[in-house]
Amino acid sequence: MTDISKMYDIEDGKLVRNHRTCPKCGPSYFLADHYDRSSCGKCGYTVFKRKGKKGAATVAKRHRTPRKRTKSN
Repeated sequence: MTDISKMYDIEDGKLVRNHRTCPKCGPSYFLADHYDRSSCGKCGYTVFKRKGKKGAATVAKRHRTPRKRTKSN
């Protein structure tokens, strides 16, 4: 389980979110932080991180390719 206290900080009496939120699902859903991307567990929205600069991210949506159908005998 995730420790929810790592997701928020309190600065000047206001709640500040530490992680990015999903632009599709809304502010209550955080993006999971992976080594090369950030992704939403609910809708699958993915933001890939740039390789050259640490911490910088590009907005790129990950599309799933459909599976090829094969005939079963």
